[in-house]
Amino acid sequence: MVQLKQRFQSFEDYLAYDDGTETLYELFNGELIEVPPESGFNVETANFLFAVLLPLVGHRCLRGHGLELEVRGEPRNRYPDLTVIYAEQADLLRRRNTLRISMGPPMLVVEIVSPGEVQRNRDYIAKRGQYQDLGIPEYWLVDPQTATILVLELREGIYCEAATFSGEDELRSLQLGSLNVTAQDLFEAAASQE
Repeated sequence: MVQLKQRFQSFEDYLAYDDGTETLYELFNGELIEVPPESGFNVETANFLFAVLLPLVGHRCLRGHGLELEVRGEPRNRYPDLTVIYAEQADLLRRRNTLRISMGPPMLVVEIVSPGEVQRNRDYIAKRGQYQDLGIPEYWLVDPQTATILVLELREGIYCEAATFSGEDELRSLQLGSLNVTAQDLFEAAASQE
């Protein structure tokens, strides 16, 4: 017996689909592609940043990896490692944690770069283009392989490199100000065994 794959003609069709699981999918050319789980290191890095950002933006405006972000192009959706949204967007996400294009861009998106050329290209090229297209004002690429945090700022519709943090550089968001931690603090916290 041949099993047919579920195909979706629109993003709305996809949003109406429920397979009864908590599995995250990207919609690529009308087909569901399961999103693999994050590495423990990436989760710990994102959790550390979550803890640092929480007092600055509050629990309603900070979303972890489960936030689904509708984007243009393929795939049609992304799951950033961390996202800071606006208060008015939090109200719109009560039923489903999907930020639609029509809801406006989030304030800040953070991606923890996984090792490997495909993963690096996805974060540095594909997602950068999609997030730029959405008009997200600030995009952070946290790169454990180089121990750097690249901050991109949207200027006249184009991402420009605003800052690169490493070592004892204090992390600073263009939208939120100083985070009162250094790049070294971030990478050491994720690498610690405590």
